[in-house]
Order: sequence, then C-alpha cells, then structure tokens
Amino acid sequence: MNARTEPAVIQSALAHDSAHHLSNAHLDALEEETIFILREVAAAFERPALLFSGGKDSLVMLRCAEKAFGAGRIPYPLLMIDTGHNFPEVTDFRDLRARELGAELIVRSVEDSMARGTVRLSHPGESRNVHQSVTLLEAIDEFRFDALIGGARRDEEKARAKERIFSHRDSFGQWQPKAQRPELWTLFNTRLQPGEHFRVFPISNWTELDVWQYIARENIALPSIYYTHARQVVDRRGLLVPVTELTPPLDGETVQVRDVRFRTVGDITCTCPVESNAATADDIVIETLAAEVSERGATRMDDKTSDASMEKRKKDGYF
Repeated sequence: MNARTEPAVIQSALAHDSAHHLSNAHLDALEEETIFILREVAAAFERPALLFSGGKDSLVMLRCAEKAFGAGRIPYPLLMIDTGHNFPEVTDFRDLRARELGAELIVRSVEDSMARGTVRLSHPGESRNVHQSVTLLEAIDEFRFDALIGGARRDEEKARAKERIFSHRDSFGQWQPKAQRPELWTLFNTRLQPGEHFRVFPISNWTELDVWQYIARENIALPSIYYTHARQVVDRRGLLVPVTELTPPLDGETVQVRDVRFRTVGDITCTCPVESNAATADDIVIETLAAEVSERGATRMDDKTSDASMEKRKKDGYF
C-alpha cells in the first residue's frame, strides 16, 4: 500500500511524528482506571471472579490484574464458560496463561447444561453462544459469585455503550437498563440484596484501538488466530465464514483460501475473520485506524439477527 492509496486516516496517523509512531500516552490513564476498578472489586465483594476466555480483551485485563496485585497473586479465580465450539488455539492459550500465572481456572461447559436438560437446542446445528447465559447463571449459583469481571467495552455495541462499569444484576441475573445506578465521580454503588450480583467491566472506556496499542506497548502474547494466517472461508452475507466441521459450506458456496485474522474470538458457529495481512500488533493498530465497523459488527453473525439482539441477551443474563 503506497501513500497515494492509503486512507487519509492512516496517512494522518503515520504522519503523527517523524518516527511513524502513534502517541500512546493516554494508555497510562486507562490502565490506572482499570487497576483501580480491579482493586475495588477485590475490596468490595466476597466472591468475585474474572471472566477469562483467552481472548485479547481478557488478556489485557489479566495484564492489568498482574500489575494491580502482582504476578501469582490475583485474588480471584478465572472463570470460562465453554460452549464446546471454541477455537482450539484460544482454549489452549487460555490454559497456558492460567498455568503460567498460577491462577485458579474454573471451566463450566454448555454441554454440561445440555446434559442436565437446562439447555435445549432447537436443532443440532444451532449456535450455543446465546445459551452461555444459562451455564453462566448456573456457575454463579454453584460458586455463589457476587461479582463477575468481564472485558466488554462500550465501543463494541450499542447495548454495551449504555451499560455502567458496575452493572447491577437482579436475582435472576437480568440487567435492567432503566434501573441502572449512577456512577458519579468514580463512586461505585456496590450494594447487593441476597441473590443479586454485579457484572463489572474495567475496560469499558477503552476502544479497540486502545486495546491493540496496549497489546503492542506491553508486548502481550495472544492466540495465533488474532494475526494473519491462511484459512478456508466462504463469503456469506458479506461475512467471511470459516470452513470447519461446525460451519461447512452451503450448497452453491465457493470455498476460498484467504489471508485473514480474527478481530474478536468466540463460538466457531458465529465468529468470522476479516481479510488481513497484519502480522503484528503494530500492523493491527494501523488497520484499526481505518476500520469503519466495530469488531462485533464486522465479525459476529449472532449480533445481526436484530438491532436489539445484544440488549435482549443481556437482559436474559448474557455477559
């Protein structure tokens, strides 16, 4: 890509200084806020847990937790709700990081909920992503968690944009957007009634660009699928659907091999890559500057069912 063909936003970013580096001074303030929130959770709740998928956002939170408490001293367990349809590169990396940190890793599976009869699929090929809510609520009940720390960010999706950092959930795990508690002057209301809990989002104020700048600055290791690699895909409704046993090509679709990367990772049945040659975090920073669609909007099939699909799932107990 030469200077004449680069989008104006990329040219502007590269021209920021003679060394072609973007300023990341603002990351110190974001990191400080995240560390404060992580410590606040540890102080205010009896049984918190950090939701850890092995994805980029949870790995950024984990780095901030290391800085907040010290390596090997994170005071709450890591919790993963596994659909059974996760990318193996991600779950393998999840296990590796938990071992390296000496952290307690709790994994609860949607398949176990299916065996108990609390989750029933309408057909065998149905995505299990939405059913994570049931398994998550069962894990909350099993371990009596009173706060779950998640990596959601406000720039991802409109329902997340209106959610508080300390998001109150009722005894059914439901989020009521009209009953949110104010968060003035970074004063968080952590009062709970029996059976209630909080979802806490320490990186709410980060953007996708902030995350990648932080990954580059901190040299945070990620699962390989976040970077460019050759993969078989089909073009379906404007998305590049990965060809797997769970997502085979449909009649009439042409399988292509493209250089792609994943902007976000989740259930294989609803997560798509984007075409990319970005091999490093710095490369992805430049690509992200030119992105016109949020990572979920560009890659998540389950968010395209309706404009209110995410809000409905969050009211049902979703992350």
